[in-house]
Amino acid sequence: MNNNDILRRIRYTFDYGDNKMIDLFGSGGKQVTRAEVSDWLKKEDDPECKELGDEQLAAFLNGFINEKRGKKEGPQPEPEKKLNNNIILRKLKIALNLKDEDMLEILDMVDFRLSKHELSAFFRNPNQSQYRPLKDQILRNFLHGMQLKYHGK
Repeated sequence: MNNNDILRRIRYTFDYGDNKMIDLFGSGGKQVTRAEVSDWLKKEDDPECKELGDEQLAAFLNGFINEKRGKKEGPQPEPEKKLNNNIILRKLKIALNLKDEDMLEILDMVDFRLSKHELSAFFRNPNQSQYRPLKDQILRNFLHGMQLKYHGK
């Protein structure tokens, strides 16, 4: 999955307008313009579509965590320079205050079955033997389940 698609899905799921998107980026440590946000949200076949970098998506997700959970005391975490699906899923889990059962329920909403052990492998340290990289298909299904659960609430 590309970063632009993830950003579009989160925006749609939570019905965020441009000002809210700019605020979320700012809260996560990146000041962006309305034009940048607009270019990132365009479909890939649009010639004006610009690629959203990992650091920008990390800043947005950090802002999303601040929005949903409140800012933590002290210095804010720096956005990661490099993201992978495992980090994205972890940030969504933190922002929405989800337990493993909640995440499995969201996946179940889109008829995607996963065991608790399989899910926990995505959150392990990459140096551990039980760690598993999160495939695009699982992240796509999770975002779709999130949309079913949260859109319109």
